[in-house]
Amino acid sequence: MARPMNPSSKPGHVVCFGELLLRLSPAPGTPLTRTNHLDLQLGGAEANVAIALAGLGVPVEMLGVVATNPLGLRAVAALGEGGVDRNYLRHSEGRMGLYFFEPPSGPIGGRVTYDRADSAFARATPKDIDFDGALEGASLLHLSGITPALGPGGMALAKAAVEAATRCGIPICFDGNYRSSLWESWDSDPRAMLSELIGTATILIGNHRDISLLLGRTFSGDGPDRRREAAEAAFAEYPGLEVIASTARHVESTTTNGLAARVDLRESHWQTDEVRISPIVDRIGTGDAFAAGVLLRWIEGGTAQEMAKTGLSLAVMKHGVPGDTISVSRSELESFNPAGADVSR
Repeated sequence: MARPMNPSSKPGHVVCFGELLLRLSPAPGTPLTRTNHLDLQLGGAEANVAIALAGLGVPVEMLGVVATNPLGLRAVAALGEGGVDRNYLRHSEGRMGLYFFEPPSGPIGGRVTYDRADSAFARATPKDIDFDGALEGASLLHLSGITPALGPGGMALAKAAVEAATRCGIPICFDGNYRSSLWESWDSDPRAMLSELIGTATILIGNHRDISLLLGRTFSGDGPDRRREAAEAAFAEYPGLEVIASTARHVESTTTNGLAARVDLRESHWQTDEVRISPIVDRIGTGDAFAAGVLLRWIEGGTAQEMAKTGLSLAVMKHGVPGDTISVSRSELESFNPAGADVSR
């Protein structure tokens, strides 16, 4: 099976660009309107990828802007605890982006409430961030569709990031991470804006629904042939794209899901069998864990099969970890059995 092109035989660090968030959660079964206690965790899609990769031994630099207040300091400290380099995180006056997550409980689904408007990151401009410095010697830039969804300022930041990577000859991984509530809060054109950014990418983390949005055509996720049809359409639209990685989720209940993974290259593809996950501890961040597993194998020059299997393993593991992030060692990942495991003694 063909291997994806990786331009570096000695990979440098990965740069993850995006907004650090703090997640505040009541106890499962207690709505925000009735809680007196909130658990605080680090969040943010790009930070989740950064911590997962750092735990696996990949050098990672987090790039962005955080508030100069105790909440911002806590977020930065959590990144450091995860082994992520923070030298290019700029501190700025303003508020810290937050989101509130009400965990699922029995038949009641989870719910996210954002409180991130006018954050220090959202108020930043491209001149506030040293893109070229952070990207010097890097092997990859990772960012997601959440940043441009924040508004015109977020789109300007995302464009500046991909322009800097393109100028430096550094491959780009773009995770669609479509958040309708963010895009719909302002006069946006997500199809055109996301298409402009993905046009620069080497790797896309996204499924047939993301491709349907980008191309203005409806693609079905019903079966491998339909998913391949969507991937081939995206490859035709975006000549620089080499890898498309996605998951397919089958929801039985809030505590039981099935998950399969797929990686499409231009000349080949691989799709895993579905793994049944039960009970689920925390589903948030599982897509970011999948992205980190895919990127780990891509950095190593892995095949579509290796990328899909490793991405699935890390995503399945994350379902058993509370909070947004997962940090496991290489040996823990390699010994993990997605179908289930007994106690290790």
